[in-house]
Amino acid sequence: MESNNVDVMVVGAGFGGLRALHALRRFGKSVQVIEASDDVGGVWYHNGYPGARCDVESYDYSYSFSAELEQEWVWSERYATQPEILRYINHVVERFDLRKHIRFQCALLRAQYDAKAARWRIQCSDGSQWSAQFLLMAVGQLSAPKSPNYPGLNRFGGQVIHSAVWPKEPVDFTGKRVAIIGTGSSGMQMTPVIAQKAAHLTVFQRTPNYSVPASNAPISAEEDRQVKANYRQRRDQAWNSPTGLGFTPGKKSALEATPEERDQVYEAAWHRLGFGFALSYFDILLNKAANDTAAEFIRKKIASVIDKPELRDKLIPRDHAFAARRPSVDSGYFQAFNRDNVELADVREFPIVEFTAKGIRTQDKDHEFDIIIFATGFDAFTGSLLKPEIVGRHGMTLKQKWSAGPVTQLGIGTSGFPNLFVLVGPGSPSLLSNVMVSIEEQSDWLANMIDHMGRHGVAEVEVTEMAEQAWVAHVNARAHETLYLTADSYYNGAEVAGKPRVFMPYSGGVRGYRRLLHKCAENGYEGFELRDKPLALHGQAVNAGAKSTSVATADLQPTPVGA
Repeated sequence: MESNNVDVMVVGAGFGGLRALHALRRFGKSVQVIEASDDVGGVWYHNGYPGARCDVESYDYSYSFSAELEQEWVWSERYATQPEILRYINHVVERFDLRKHIRFQCALLRAQYDAKAARWRIQCSDGSQWSAQFLLMAVGQLSAPKSPNYPGLNRFGGQVIHSAVWPKEPVDFTGKRVAIIGTGSSGMQMTPVIAQKAAHLTVFQRTPNYSVPASNAPISAEEDRQVKANYRQRRDQAWNSPTGLGFTPGKKSALEATPEERDQVYEAAWHRLGFGFALSYFDILLNKAANDTAAEFIRKKIASVIDKPELRDKLIPRDHAFAARRPSVDSGYFQAFNRDNVELADVREFPIVEFTAKGIRTQDKDHEFDIIIFATGFDAFTGSLLKPEIVGRHGMTLKQKWSAGPVTQLGIGTSGFPNLFVLVGPGSPSLLSNVMVSIEEQSDWLANMIDHMGRHGVAEVEVTEMAEQAWVAHVNARAHETLYLTADSYYNGAEVAGKPRVFMPYSGGVRGYRRLLHKCAENGYEGFELRDKPLALHGQAVNAGAKSTSVATADLQPTPVGA
C-alpha cells in the first residue's frame, strides 16, 4: 500500500479528469488517474457512432490553459467530429506528458473514507488498492449508458449496438435493414449518415425533438488566423456569458418585438448561432409566451424541409417548450425522412411490444432488421457517480445519501463525505453550459483549494449541512424562474424510471456561478469546514482558519421549492 499512496485520486480520463490532473500537477501534488477504458477520451472515446460530432464550436470546446496549445492546434471544421476531438485529446495528453499518471482498464469499485486518517481507501477492478487524501470524481455527466430492456431482446438474431459504446471495428450498413431507437442528439446525428448507406432505415421516435441546424462548414486558413489573433477576447466573452458559449442574450423581450422583427432576428440566428438561437431574446427560456414565438418559428422551419405531409405532424415537437429539454444541433436530420429508404415508427401511436428473432414487433406491424441501434442516451448526472460504492464518514454510501436526489454545496461536495469532490456534477452549470468552461473553472478552483489546505496544514475539508441545504434551495429557486421544469428531461431525472425527480444542473449561468465560487474562496471557503486534523480525532469541528458555517448569503436568497 505504501507505493500506492497519493495526494489525489482522480477517477476518469476524459476532458475533466485530464484537466484536473494538469491543474493539480502544477501545484506539485502527486496525482493518480484511474480510467476504466483502454484509453483517454471519456465520452469521446466510446461514442464513435456515424455522424458523432460536438454541438459546441471547436474553438470553444477546447482547453484554454495554454496559449501555445491554442495557437498550434488547427481545427478543420466549425463543429469537430468525434475522431478529430479524440486526436485533440491525445495530442494534449502527449504534449503535456499526462499519460504516465493514468492507469487504464482500472475502474473504481469501492472507496471508503478512513475518518481517523482522513484518507480514502480505494479498491479498483484490476486488484490494485490505493490510499489518497482526496478523491476527485471526474466521471462525466453522460457516461452511464441507458439501455431499454424490451421483452425478447435476447431473441433477436442480428446485431445490437448502443451508440454510447460503439464498436471499435467499423460497422458496415451497406444493404442492411437498420433500426435506430431514440431521437435525441445521438439519433439525430447518425440518422442522415446511416440513411445514405442502409437499404432501409427505421427511426423509432417517442418524443419529437427540437433541433436547429449546425450550419457546419470547413474552417478556412483566414478564419483560423482571425480567431487565433483574438483568442483571449473570445475566451473572455465565453467566460462572461451565461452559457459559456460566448453568446450574449438579446436585451429585448421577444414579446416587445413585432412579428416582422422577430422573424428577422430568428432567421439570422437560425443560419449561424446553433444553441445561441435560444438566446435571441433574453426571455425565451423564462416566459412561455416568448418561448412560443421561437418554437413556432422552428416548427415552420422543420415543416418546410419535410416533403411527406403525413410525417410533418409526427416529426414536429409540440408537447414541450423549446429548449426545456436539451435541443439538438443537426446536419440534415429532418431532410433524411424525404428519402424513400427512411421510415418513421411512432412508438406513442404504436408502442414496441417485443423483440423477435428477426426484429421488432410494434402494435401495428412486424419490422425485420439486420442491425438495431439503441440511441437511448444516459443515466445523466448521477449514473456514473453512483455506480461505484462510495462510503462516507458514518458508513453511509453516496447512493444512500442521494436517495432522494443529489445534495451538494456548489455542485462540488456533499456533507458526510470529507475530501470528496465532484467535477461538473449535479448542482453546477454542467450540462446547461459549455462543459469545457465549467471543467476548467472548477478544476482550477479545486486545485487552489487543495493547495491552500496543504499550505495551511488542513487535513480535512467537509461541506456543512447548512451550506448544502441552502445551495439546493438556491438551485431549485433559479430553476423555477425558467421553463426547464415544464418538461420531462434528463435535467430532472425523467430519463430513468424510478429516478428521483429533482432538477439537477444549476441554471444561474456560468458567469453567476463563477462569482459564487470566487466569493466562497474569498470568504475562507465559506460553507466548508476546514480542519487541522480529522473530526474523528477532534471530537468536535475545529476550524483551521476558515469560516465553517452559514453559506446562505444574500447572493443566494433561497426560496422554498415550489414557491
